[in-house]
Amino acid sequence: MSDLKADSVAEVLVDGTPYAICNVGGEIRAVGGICPHRGGSLGQGLIRDGRVQCPWHGWEFDCRTGASNRDASKSVPLFPVKLENGDILIHIP
Repeated sequence: MSDLKADSVAEVLVDGTPYAICNVGGEIRAVGGICPHRGGSLGQGLIRDGRVQCPWHGWEFDCRTGASNRDASKSVPLFPVKLENGDILIHIP
């Protein structure tokens, strides 16, 4: 996973739950992998201007705050990450 290119996103499953791992200009972030709008997979989207874009309807979520660009009442959860020996570790409470 350490080969995640800048300004790209990857989907990972942890115990069947999807997460989106975002590389925003070299900074690694992890957000919930399901779009709260209609359930699209954020990990299969793309990164635009620091936001992960859902591939289904284009909703975007800030990778640093989780906030939506379309509806302030919708957001995605954030998860702390740590880089260790080339691996990206997500802290899931």
